[in-house]
Amino acid sequence: MKALHGIRVLDLTHMLSGPYAGMMLADLGAETIKIEPPGRGEGTRRILEKDPANSLNGFGAYFITLNRNKKSITLNLKSEKGLELFHELAKVSDVVLCNFSAGVTERLKIDHARLSKINPRIITCNITGFGENGPGKDRTSLDLVAQAMSGLMSITGQPDDPPTRAGIPIGDIGGGLMGVIGVLSALVAREQTGRGQHVDISMLDTQISLLNYMVTMHFLSGVIPQRHGNGHFVHVPYDTFQCSDGYIVIAIIMDEFWEELLKVIPADDLNTEEHRHQPGRLKNKDHINRRLNEILATNTQTFWLEKLGAARIPCAPVNDLAQALNDEQVLFRKMVMDVDHPLGGSTRVPGNPVKLSDTHEDTFTPPPWLGQHNEEVFTTLLGKTSEDIAAWRDAGII
Repeated sequence: MKALHGIRVLDLTHMLSGPYAGMMLADLGAETIKIEPPGRGEGTRRILEKDPANSLNGFGAYFITLNRNKKSITLNLKSEKGLELFHELAKVSDVVLCNFSAGVTERLKIDHARLSKINPRIITCNITGFGENGPGKDRTSLDLVAQAMSGLMSITGQPDDPPTRAGIPIGDIGGGLMGVIGVLSALVAREQTGRGQHVDISMLDTQISLLNYMVTMHFLSGVIPQRHGNGHFVHVPYDTFQCSDGYIVIAIIMDEFWEELLKVIPADDLNTEEHRHQPGRLKNKDHINRRLNEILATNTQTFWLEKLGAARIPCAPVNDLAQALNDEQVLFRKMVMDVDHPLGGSTRVPGNPVKLSDTHEDTFTPPPWLGQHNEEVFTTLLGKTSEDIAAWRDAGII
C-alpha cells in the first residue's frame, strides 16, 4: 500500500508545474483523476505527440512522464451540467489541484470558497506564476519568466556571458514541489482541525525561497551576487576541472578537505600557510584552479576519481544524461523505471525519489487516454448510469 492510499485528487492541471505536482501525489498513492476539456484534452497531450523520436503511440514524452498513475475523465466546466458534475466529484474528494491564472477558479465557480460549502474538508491548491494576490498577480508567467524575475538567471552562467536559465525548468518544477508540500501540510492540518483550506503557491515565491542563504548574504553585505560559472563565490577549490578524457568536479568546503586534497594532488607550490584557510584560497582562486587544471589534465577521470574518492574528498564525474541514467547507484535506487503504454510497448522514465520504509511501492500505471476513465469514475463515484454518460457525451459535456 502506498502512503496516500485513500486520498482522492481532482487534477485540473496543464503544462508542467501543476502536472508535476499531480504526478508526485499520484506516485505516492493518491487516486488522481485528471479532468480535461472534451476534444483535445489539456495542452501537454499535444506536445511532441507527432515527434517520432520523442513519442510512443501518440503520447509525447511530457505527457507520458507527467501523467503516469493517473486516471482521465473529460468534463466541460463551462457548461452548467459539467460544473454540477464537478461539484459532485468535489464532494467525494480530498484535493482539487490546478495551475490556472489568478482569478480563473473564481470565474469557473470552482474556488475554495464555493467548494468548501459543498465539502468543508476539501483542500484546494493553485500554482501560479506570481500568486493569487498582490500587484503582480495578473502577470503572465512561464518557467523562464520565474527564473528571470527571481534573480536566479543573474547568478547563473559564466561571468562574461549573458544571464543563463537553469538547464531544467526549475521554476515550474519548484512550483510543483511546493504545491505537493502545501497539499501534504493541509492534509496533516485537516487531521487536527477537520477543515480543508486553500494552498496558494507562487513560482516566483518558490524561486526566492530556493535562493535561500544567498538572500541573507545579500542583506548582510549589501553585495549583489554575480555569475561565477561552475565555481563558488566563497569556497575554493569548488569547480569543474578537465582531466585527459573528460571533466570532474571537486568541492572543497572545509579546510580539512583541502589538506586531504594536497595529499592526492602533487602540487607542493599550493601547500602554503595562506592556502590553509578559506580566505587565502579565495584570494588566490584563479591560481589554484589553474594549477589544479594543469595537474588533473595529465591523467584520466577514473584515475583521479579513484584517488580522490579514497581520500573521501567530495568529487564526481560530469556525466552526460546517458551516463547518469546508467549509474549503478541511480539504477539500484530504482530511479529509472518502465512505464507501459495503453496500446502496448513501454518506455523508461524517472522513478519516484521519495523512498518510504513502510508505505512505498515502485509501481506505475500507464498514462491514460483522454476520457479513458469516464465510465469508471462517473458510475463508481457518482452512481451515474451508462445512459447518463452517453447523453453527456452527445451533448459535449464530457
